[in-house]
Amino acid sequence: MTDQATASSSKPASTFAETARKYALFVLLGLMLVGFWSAQPAFINSANLFSILQAVSVVAILGVGVSITMSAGGFDLSVGSVAASSVMAASYAMVVLQLNAFETLGLVLLMGAFIGLVNGLLIVRVGVPDLLATLSTMFLLAGLQLIPTGGRSITAGMMLPNGTTAAGAYDPAFLILGRGRLFDTVPYPVIVMGIVALLAWFLMERTRWGRVFYAIGGNETAAHLAGAPTKAYRLWAYVLSGTLASLGGLIVASRVGRGDVSAGNSLLLDAVAASLIGFAVLDKRRPHVLGTVLGAIFVGVLLNGLTMLNAPYYTQDFVKGVVLVGALALTFGLGKKKR
Repeated sequence: MTDQATASSSKPASTFAETARKYALFVLLGLMLVGFWSAQPAFINSANLFSILQAVSVVAILGVGVSITMSAGGFDLSVGSVAASSVMAASYAMVVLQLNAFETLGLVLLMGAFIGLVNGLLIVRVGVPDLLATLSTMFLLAGLQLIPTGGRSITAGMMLPNGTTAAGAYDPAFLILGRGRLFDTVPYPVIVMGIVALLAWFLMERTRWGRVFYAIGGNETAAHLAGAPTKAYRLWAYVLSGTLASLGGLIVASRVGRGDVSAGNSLLLDAVAASLIGFAVLDKRRPHVLGTVLGAIFVGVLLNGLTMLNAPYYTQDFVKGVVLVGALALTFGLGKKKR
């Protein structure tokens, strides 16, 4: 009787703990919104909220790509360099090659897919470990993007290394992607983020392909023995990640309006942080699209609120680290079941 009473009394406590872990990040996000609103009423107006979503849109898109590779048992460290290279490639295509917006979009997206394909082939065909293959690609792209312009940013009328002057300029239609707003309210990058998140969520959570991705990440050998083409799926994971990274780079390029050599410096760490924070969302303890997007928004809300409260800029990385440690502790520490 005593054991039964103890077991029955522990069930509500266990259920409460599971519920708390499942919705903790949502609760914290709500508390942050209320807290920053109380301290600074302008925080909650629609313009600022859309500004937050616009600021995190690129990180969320890259984070979705990272999450897809993680779900297949990999890890793409090259997304930041792919995005930065896409900024430079888009700028070079319009300013130097004088391509229009649509030609530039197609060219850069194909470049991202190709880089992802190379990563995938290095991993599944050559046998290079994921981290080493994508790390090598990261360094390769970081140097390669600087060679065509001699290490300088790309702007209209710039002097090229061969002594000639670039005759092209940014296509105004291209700039709409990063600067335009739907009904003069919703920034297009936010809409792109929403579309990417919705499509990726449907792929990963509602289709057979998504279940196979997770099966490969859980146990690749078992998935292979069950008949899944594991190498093809892992290859496609990196192609998708590279394409999404190039899309993020296009948004950055259309927002800044030039090929900035420093663009994308922090995108890798921010995208990885969003993906890892997402592990704590809904107590999934695995990479998933909803968690990644919410993780990016969570950090964006926190940093925006601190900025409005005049917190020193140099504390931002520390705050990101605290949030990441807290989310992972919630997921893997406090979330452990007692045996």
